[in-house]
Amino acid sequence: MQTERSFVMTIAGFDPSGGAGILADIKTFEQLGVMGLSVCTAMTVQTESRCLSLEWRPLDEIITTISILMKDYPVEAVKIGIVKDALFLEKIVEMVRLYHAGVKIIWDPVLKSTSEFSFFDLESLPLLTNVLKKIDLITPNYNEYNVLQKYDLFNTSGNSCAVLVKGGHRNDKIGTDILICQGKETSLEPDSHDSSGFYPKHGSGCVLSSAIAAHLAKGETLEAACRKGKLYIEKFLKSNPSLLGFHST
Repeated sequence: MQTERSFVMTIAGFDPSGGAGILADIKTFEQLGVMGLSVCTAMTVQTESRCLSLEWRPLDEIITTISILMKDYPVEAVKIGIVKDALFLEKIVEMVRLYHAGVKIIWDPVLKSTSEFSFFDLESLPLLTNVLKKIDLITPNYNEYNVLQKYDLFNTSGNSCAVLVKGGHRNDKIGTDILICQGKETSLEPDSHDSSGFYPKHGSGCVLSSAIAAHLAKGETLEAACRKGKLYIEKFLKSNPSLLGFHST
């Protein structure tokens, strides 16, 4: 019987529907047997199908909260969700690394919501080059990866950031993710080749990245964490036909 749990922190937005952001991350952490901590980057008014408003939390407040939690808890992995811009992200990453240089950091680069509500300031994308060197993994979907690639963010010398390109928006081989790490590409095929059993879900990117963070905190390698995270999200996508998924292991 497990008596201790690894600590994982989510730094993301608050979604009152519970389908995405810190609430979805905490649900995922609990199911996967890790202790979840959370820091709110933004307050939103939304449902599973539309986002009506967003209010960013002050950066100083976010940094202070991270500092307090990192001082008191042995955080092994950090998942970052919506952030305002590259500077916002850089300050968050620097504070996390200040307290734990070896912590695993995963960023889910949410540029827009599925309802086309803009989150990240795209004009700051060129500033991401140095920030990505301090992150272990980013998890863009197929469309987001194409946007990021336009700025040559993944071909800079010395950039050690791994990329998991999610395949849910692909026209071919739908559901096949590509893990790019140190120049090597690994295809992660869906557990089921019958895509008719998968339903679109609000917050699926949040759930996948937090599942990967949980497995990394438990000592899995990056590839193994991505594979196990993929199994978790597939159950989530199959859980019911609505846009709000059920969490289970």
